Amino acid sequence: MAGTARRARSTPLATPPLAPPPAPPTPRGLLVVQPLRKRHCAGCRRGPLPLLVVEGGVPRCLDCVDLGHLVFLPRGDTALTRRAREESALSAVVVRFDRRRGRYERQGVLVEESGLARAEERCLADAEARRRRRVRDAGRRAAEDVRFAEAFAARIRHLFPACPEDRAEAIAAHASARGSGRVGRSAAGRALSEGAVVSAVVASVRHVDTPYDQLLMSGVSRHEARRRIAVGVEEVLRGWRADGLRADPAAGREVDAGRGADR
Repeated sequence: MAGTARRARSTPLATPPLAPPPAPPTPRGLLVVQPLRKRHCAGCRRGPLPLLVVEGGVPRCLDCVDLGHLVFLPRGDTALTRRAREESALSAVVVRFDRRRGRYERQGVLVEESGLARAEERCLADAEARRRRRVRDAGRRAAEDVRFAEAFAARIRHLFPACPEDRAEAIAAHASARGSGRVGRSAAGRALSEGAVVSAVVASVRHVDTPYDQLLMSGVSRHEARRRIAVGVEEVLRGWRADGLRADPAAGREVDAGRGADR
């Protein structure tokens, strides 16, 4: 008994052969298969076939099933595929069996060459239309940005009448740059609120008219650097205000916090 058990344990198990792929699914239209193994046409005996149609349980080449004039369009461009099938009187879906997933996966379509050409023309026309639309949208946004920067500069001159015109325009252009995340692009900035505008002006004065940047480069902390230049910022703002009212350099701090006003 023990010897029989040892012989049974030492006998290697036979490895079952790989099962062939299941039959392709039954489609609503024509279906063409990319075979995993070499196949020959049951009618004309040509092969191995890159593409075949299962007809009556046997493989047939495309010429034997009257699909040889079609051209293969790989998957990937949904719009082109859809339009190529719309433009073709005859088309077929191409599939291949995926052993890992255990199912047939779509690889593309077979369509008429003339239909594919018409579909490509339609897609190119759409691409050109989209390009023109992008150009128009870019022009519209650029015009909006110019108008907004002008309004922002006018608001600066209203709050700081003595601010040089070119300086007000430079501050407005910097603060209102699209996609910058600066104070001019915040909700308060787009509304031209006083806090947002003053915050933009203060940031500009801080960087241009004081040694703030040099202090930061020398290792001084941001808060300490702002404390040291506060008097200088105040002097510039007082000079730009016609009524001589004192302007708090920290004005709009809540607005520019985290909004990149110092950028």
